[in-house]
Amino acid sequence: MKFTLSPLVFIMSLFLSLSVYSQTETDYKVADHYTKQEVEITMRDGIKLHTTIYSPKDTSKKYPIIMQRTPYSSQPYGQDQFKSKIGPNEFLMKEGNIIVYQDVRGRWMSEGVYDNMRAYIPKKKGKQVDEASDTYETIDWLVKNVKNNSGKVGTWGISYPGYYALYSLLDAHPALKAVSPQAGIGDFFFDDFHHNGAYLLSYWRATALFGYEKTKPTDSAWYKLPELKTQDQYQFFLDNGPLTNLDEYYKEDNVFWTQLKDHSSYDEFWKSRGLIQHLKDIKPAVMIVGGLFDAEDLYGPFESYKNIEAKSDNYNTMVFGPWSHGDWARTSKRQAIGNVYFGDDISENFQKDIETKFFNHFLKGDGSKQSGLPEAYVYDTGNKQWDSFEVWPPKQTTIKKLYLGAEESLTESATNTEVSFVSDPKKPVPYSEDIKMVFTPRKYMTDDQRFAARRPDVMVYETPVLEEDMSLVGAIEAHLHVATTGTDADWIVKVIDVYPPDAEDTEETQAYLKMSNYHMMVRSEVMRGRFRNSFENPEPFKAGEKTSVDITLQDINHTFKKGHKLQIQVQSTWFPLIDLNPQTFVPNIFKAKAEDFKKQTHTVFGDSYVEFKVLQE
Repeated sequence: MKFTLSPLVFIMSLFLSLSVYSQTETDYKVADHYTKQEVEITMRDGIKLHTTIYSPKDTSKKYPIIMQRTPYSSQPYGQDQFKSKIGPNEFLMKEGNIIVYQDVRGRWMSEGVYDNMRAYIPKKKGKQVDEASDTYETIDWLVKNVKNNSGKVGTWGISYPGYYALYSLLDAHPALKAVSPQAGIGDFFFDDFHHNGAYLLSYWRATALFGYEKTKPTDSAWYKLPELKTQDQYQFFLDNGPLTNLDEYYKEDNVFWTQLKDHSSYDEFWKSRGLIQHLKDIKPAVMIVGGLFDAEDLYGPFESYKNIEAKSDNYNTMVFGPWSHGDWARTSKRQAIGNVYFGDDISENFQKDIETKFFNHFLKGDGSKQSGLPEAYVYDTGNKQWDSFEVWPPKQTTIKKLYLGAEESLTESATNTEVSFVSDPKKPVPYSEDIKMVFTPRKYMTDDQRFAARRPDVMVYETPVLEEDMSLVGAIEAHLHVATTGTDADWIVKVIDVYPPDAEDTEETQAYLKMSNYHMMVRSEVMRGRFRNSFENPEPFKAGEKTSVDITLQDINHTFKKGHKLQIQVQSTWFPLIDLNPQTFVPNIFKAKAEDFKKQTHTVFGDSYVEFKVLQE
């Protein structure tokens, strides 16, 4: 087994870019305006957590503390080494706040043993610890020991740091007043590494970041990425075969890889690591932030907002823009996902007018629920404009059911049609046309789906050309009625906006494409068929028997414009975004053998339908 360190530099810069927004001005130097202090804060069990504190040099007034806890390093290390930018955005940095970064337990310069999504312990005893207690004790130390602090604290973070921000809401310290979890994981069985029980093979390389434990504090990476010697991700995984063959790259010393293999269903191991079920009676103000085209974390942000809203009486708002993972922390002039352009200055305007206003109101203002911000600020990715809603999902909607009818049509009523296709694990449907080796996928979330629509193993259903705009909001529910000649199968549903023939190219349009008749994927999701009735107790299909499979697709706010068409695609492979289903039921797909993978025929019945919420003006 060989490894290379060169991709690691790229990966670290990628994750760090989610914490430190793009530098837009070269004349502002953090060292000119802030002093830096590095301390080790002792937790209740004696473990010391490395913490970096940036304090404004102007000591004539008190400042709130805004903190990020991260597994991705609080570097650069050293009293005289400064980040180029600090805090959630440049506006909060320049106006003056105490900015704190902390390496979480077991990572980088902090002591202890790292636990990937450490389980929350509601009623801790003695020296029991979790991320809630580590956060509480850190905040307690900061407000008691950092000079010129106002006694008010905020937390924020994107991706994994967003998960730690979400965690800070549990058993929250009284000084914690404002929390913004951004693209935070909510449950590892539905975010990042799994979607409805299907393993996201496209995240396999990220296992290196989270699976190797270290024995002492370090300012250098102790993990390495596997060298794959190819730029063709699809072919690499296809040639590799069953997941057991990936053991060549991750041995037993990769703790996370072992956990993934040993816990293939939603058992107590995964349940205990979820935060969603604990989000109740929350006290601090919350602003959930997410990207409508975030390939990594959609479930967590939406479910976090909805659960806090239903089970708490605090200030709780959400912002979802036309972003991929972490785009809102950058300052790109043109906001685009892949080939689809959405508008100018979208991220910078969010930072200035929404994010900064949220933290200032609750950390420097009166902290009332009258913040002046919308309850739900959600970008319409079809109309390409921001919408404000008093509740999410909006109440002023009607339900629209579209059935998967004959001759590739979407109809208003069920039919008795049956459409069959052959699903061959040796020739799976790609999730992208691009030949690439990506660390984690992004662009596919709006990718052109014409390549898939033209395959015989992808079922296509669409409306006629729309005669008026149709705005869809909230979650999408797919209710499939299917059968298979095998005993297991995956089911993928994609919702697609088909552009008109006269759609114009933009500077983002790939050279080999045209936006004419572009098939923009708006939302998609997979259900691993064995989990159709229970994520805890997988069960086989009965060969040839008509079976119901329900799939919830994450929320959207998208207007299908007049002259466009709405299309649904149904397929059974999506490679290598997700791993291959053997289509023969085995207890654990991570341990399936080559002979378990069989070609099968699947059938979709005409009483299958997709349910949408249509916004009423």
